[in-house]
Amino acid sequence: MKVIDMHCDTIYKLLCLEEQGKPEGLRRNRRHLDLQRMRDSHYLLQNFALFVELDCDGDPWERVCKLYQYYQRELERNQDILAPVLCYEDIAANEAAGKLSAMLTVEEGAVCMGQVEKLRGLYDMGVRMMTLTWNFPNEIGFPNFDRELGRKASEAKEIWEKCEPGTEESERRREEAQRAFEAFNHTCNTRDGLTEKGKELVAEMECLGMIPDVSHLSDAGFYDVLEVTKKPFVASHSNARSVCPCVRNMTDDMIRRLAERGGVMGLNYCADFLEERPVGVENHGSVAAVARHAKHIAGVGGIEVLGLGSDFDGISTYEEIPGAQGMEALWEGMRREGFTESQLDRIFYRNVLRVYQEVL
Repeated sequence: MKVIDMHCDTIYKLLCLEEQGKPEGLRRNRRHLDLQRMRDSHYLLQNFALFVELDCDGDPWERVCKLYQYYQRELERNQDILAPVLCYEDIAANEAAGKLSAMLTVEEGAVCMGQVEKLRGLYDMGVRMMTLTWNFPNEIGFPNFDRELGRKASEAKEIWEKCEPGTEESERRREEAQRAFEAFNHTCNTRDGLTEKGKELVAEMECLGMIPDVSHLSDAGFYDVLEVTKKPFVASHSNARSVCPCVRNMTDDMIRRLAERGGVMGLNYCADFLEERPVGVENHGSVAAVARHAKHIAGVGGIEVLGLGSDFDGISTYEEIPGAQGMEALWEGMRREGFTESQLDRIFYRNVLRVYQEVL
């Protein structure tokens, strides 16, 4: 077994802890992922995202540079077991040297501030993939989540939670909260895609050898990326909308189009992207739920479109997949669900490796 994971937020989480005076570090920590557990779980490569939250982190370029500096410090501290990936050949070289591979990515295209020069600066830092949007519109394009609908859903839930349980008022408020949640979770953006500047930046990414990542991007944006690019691109941490109707997931048509382009999508372990539960009902994720998405995606786009995109340290986890140490349990659970060893090899690393070979 080997593992390539296309997305985690561990660098962001560790820097936040350091800024709070509670440093942990990448080698060993109490988060979802560290180097020791990666080695024990047969990781070949981990994509480390520099995540910037626009309403919290100030100047996006300054913040991404600070995250990059932290990442560089961790590379230096752990150079005995961890090495960066700047081109495809580095992956095999690192493995031959007995080292884990780290590929640097960015989650939030706003860090470029609409400037090609900053995009090239990211490439020079070693960034080889970029999630074009998070949950905010930016100079590149628009996300699928509507923050105003999200605010209304949160307010409706808070009002319901303050009601006395078992009353007519409580039931009425619960129904209102459910409608507000569904409006937020099911309303996709089919109108606002890439901006003209966004199309320019995505085209430049392809020229540089930086992989566009359409997770979080609007439905309209997905089709714009399809039109602007020629090479494979990815949805680093997205599941199937036909299985769980959350707009963060991909439609069957998107899955087919991504597969036809030779791209991959990473199975996201977040319980809320695996199964939808009514408001107020706790959502327990499971390996079986991951397998349901994998089966559907393979049925729609073929086994070659599947990869892993844990979203570790950006999501809540659960007993069956508590962190990087859960990869063998995921492998065995999916094998019990009917996947062969050859298929699992493709899902766990070979498909992503193929894309990296073609694009990097």
